[in-house]
Amino acid sequence: MSANEPGQPPLDHSRARYDEWTHNLTSPRVALAIGAHPDDVEFGCGGTLAKWAASGATIHHLVLTDGSKGTWNVSADTALLVQRRQAEQREAARRLGATGEVRFISAVDGELAHNPTMVDAVALTIRQLKPNVVLSHDPWKRYRLHPDHRNAGLIVCDAIVAARDPHFLRHHMEEHSVVHHRPDALLLWEADEPNHVEDVSKWVDIKLAALEAHESQFESTMKTAPDGDLTEFRNRMSDRLAALGSPHGLAAAEIFHLIDKL
Repeated sequence: MSANEPGQPPLDHSRARYDEWTHNLTSPRVALAIGAHPDDVEFGCGGTLAKWAASGATIHHLVLTDGSKGTWNVSADTALLVQRRQAEQREAARRLGATGEVRFISAVDGELAHNPTMVDAVALTIRQLKPNVVLSHDPWKRYRLHPDHRNAGLIVCDAIVAARDPHFLRHHMEEHSVVHHRPDALLLWEADEPNHVEDVSKWVDIKLAALEAHESQFESTMKTAPDGDLTEFRNRMSDRLAALGSPHGLAAAEIFHLIDKL
């Protein structure tokens, strides 16, 4: 069950080798967080982004799907839902303190394909925004059910390779006047084998505030009470971040698999 919880699921402590973990990247100049759906970024790395934004980093969001299936209401107007979720994502970024762009590729929710067209689009974004750190889904998370999360991670990994090497996607220079760009690090949330921890002890409230901007997701993803009482959700998220931080002596943490030397 925990493999399918959003963002920062409980950790299997029996598999964790804490003595080998790295801690707290230097705040980047530019970070790009790439989520399959609106709200994925806030679940996966909202505290880390808030921390970096407060230190002066430029934080960009890229959302790959339109979020059109993000409701349990069978009669929902999905076109209106797409508009609502984009507005919620922009507000969530604002609450994190992000000053960069919020971009949407708008593939159909549930149908995100790992294909050259999507890799091209994400690689172009990386070349245009020139992030030092990219953050996204771990595509190798075992027992993950949602295909968009798997495919988002694969797209991002392939796009980093394409973006960094000058002979990939050479039409970007001709059509968009951008050249290759190599990020310094990739952080994968929902990590199957995490090896890196970010202290977010001071940023839990901001992460929760950003998540709560996604009001359309209260019933489904956040599993709140019918009256919209967010107390249980806030407690659940806070307890989880505390549990992830405890082995490292931190009041709250987000964890990732770090790939550097890209």
